[in-house]
Amino acid sequence: MRRTWAAILGVVGVLAMVVGVNVFADARLANLHLDLTQQHLYTLSDGTRTILKGLKEPITLRLFYSRNLGATVPLYGSYADRVREMLRQYAAVSDGKIKLEFLDPEPFSPTEDRAMGYGLQGVPIDQSGEQVYFGLVGTNLLDDERSIAFFQPERERFLEYNLTKLVNDLSNPKRPVVGVMSSLPVDGDPRAMMMAMRGMGGPGGRPWASIQQLREADTVKSVPTDAQVIDPDINVLLVAQAQHLSDATLYAIDQFVMRGGRLMAMVDPRSEAEAANPGPGGMPPQDTSSSLKKLFDAWGIAFDPTKVVGDLDGAWRVRASPSDRVQTVDYIAWFNIRDGISPNDPATADLQQVTVASAGALAKKPDAKIEFTPLLTSSAQSGLLPVDSVKMPDPARILADFKPEGGPRVIAARVRGVLKSAFTGPPELAKDQKRPENFPAFKAETDGPANLVVVADSDILADRFWVRTQNFFGQEQAMPFSDNGPFVANLIGTLAGGDALIGLRSRGSSLRPFEVVSAMQKNAEAEFRQSERALQQHLDDTEKKLRELRQGSNAPNAGAGNAVVTQQQREAIDAARADVLATRQKLRDVQLNLNRDISTLKTEMQLFCIVLVPALLTILAIVIGVVRRRRRTRARAIALPAGARA
Repeated sequence: MRRTWAAILGVVGVLAMVVGVNVFADARLANLHLDLTQQHLYTLSDGTRTILKGLKEPITLRLFYSRNLGATVPLYGSYADRVREMLRQYAAVSDGKIKLEFLDPEPFSPTEDRAMGYGLQGVPIDQSGEQVYFGLVGTNLLDDERSIAFFQPERERFLEYNLTKLVNDLSNPKRPVVGVMSSLPVDGDPRAMMMAMRGMGGPGGRPWASIQQLREADTVKSVPTDAQVIDPDINVLLVAQAQHLSDATLYAIDQFVMRGGRLMAMVDPRSEAEAANPGPGGMPPQDTSSSLKKLFDAWGIAFDPTKVVGDLDGAWRVRASPSDRVQTVDYIAWFNIRDGISPNDPATADLQQVTVASAGALAKKPDAKIEFTPLLTSSAQSGLLPVDSVKMPDPARILADFKPEGGPRVIAARVRGVLKSAFTGPPELAKDQKRPENFPAFKAETDGPANLVVVADSDILADRFWVRTQNFFGQEQAMPFSDNGPFVANLIGTLAGGDALIGLRSRGSSLRPFEVVSAMQKNAEAEFRQSERALQQHLDDTEKKLRELRQGSNAPNAGAGNAVVTQQQREAIDAARADVLATRQKLRDVQLNLNRDISTLKTEMQLFCIVLVPALLTILAIVIGVVRRRRRTRARAIALPAGARA
């Protein structure tokens, strides 16, 4: 009886201990996580933690997720679990600054009306027309809104980037300021506009579509090409085809970067946009190259303005010569980049095509201590051309003389690292110049890693290479055929977001493939196809032989139904039939054995999980019980003599 009560009290004590441990863990250890995934999918990056810990005002995040979506498509259900877990981590790290709401917008409910009011995307789940939602809305105290219309599993790699950018935008609702320094008429050409109004030219003179797209999200300021200081209010400086810059202006750009400013530099061995723009005398300029050699040399970036990248893959089709209106040829100096767009950078992952024209090549210098991450690269069918060959181009001759060599070339790249100034101090000014007031002190290097984007082609900005202008009921609309504009706007956006956002990269997908099973399937498929092809050929040959034997068994002069079959022919027909049956059986056997290894692996895993693990635990429990029993027996044996003496 005592043993029974002792056992009951022991069970009650164990249950109380388990409940107590769970209560303690829920109260004290709720924010502790152990991420055992291969790519640490559930571990927030340092940049995200910096933004979350720096929040000053509360932010509310509302996740609208239709449970019916996950029930119908399990892929979305598992993705929704990850989104919820990520949001809970954001709330935990933010020290209460982020408030979470999880809402299920059922059909025709007030919650669905709220989702529609926020502009979230409803998707029909079946033919009944029922709409399901999977989006996020964030608001701050100023009623600013940011949203993710629909979480696409294809963009799961950028889940943390998208969430962190949304939070960062709400915590910093002020529009970023982008400074543009360029020798190109990116804001429009008044002379060309006047000529167009007088009917003396085309529709030129308007501001470029790429700059107009920048203005939709940012405050854009023009920076003169002779500036001695970059305005400290500028978050990102875009230097695009800025020619013949003085040391004073190069020093201003250098010090902007040294003080932590973000730079997007677009240089060019030959600017096709500038070459097509007549100068004041009516003639196109001869020198249309640009380079930031002094800065690039100091920062570890290699760029040769005398070489142009040519690429057979994606080359534009143009007239073979100006006088030839019929024959077209590939002009390899102008080409579309598709496969060479980086899929791992959030600014370029969704882009389909970027067009470049007479672009140069970038590289990291051998001794440079910088991170050099390509964003745009040419194909393996590319090579270098002398820049002089594209000044008065003969596309047919260039193509005939071209030999692809050297592999892909980098045309655009991110550069990150601690940079040293290209100067030892402020340069001397010309006699007619003087320094502006509040001229900043010289900085020899950046305080932390600088973040730059370098592009070896400024024609990416030009309308000619990414949009077609169409007249739509009296209004001209730009119809894009390439993603040049989004390419520039996305990169400016990541730079304007600060170092924390720039450091975020794709984190992989939570949907991990069964690599062993996939390899088995590929090997089995290859083996099956090879065997199937050989057996099918043998079967076709045998059936053909059988048909010939049957046709040959009828005498030429015999009537229908009066076939004369010799014993030898009958034996040959029977052998052919048997061969056909045997070959078909072999084909069935090959098909049955196609997934044999996979089935075996599945059986072994089931055996391991269902039988082996419990069996091992049972054996371990038995061993522990036997050991404890022996210890008790030994203890009693030692205690008995002492009791007898007493």
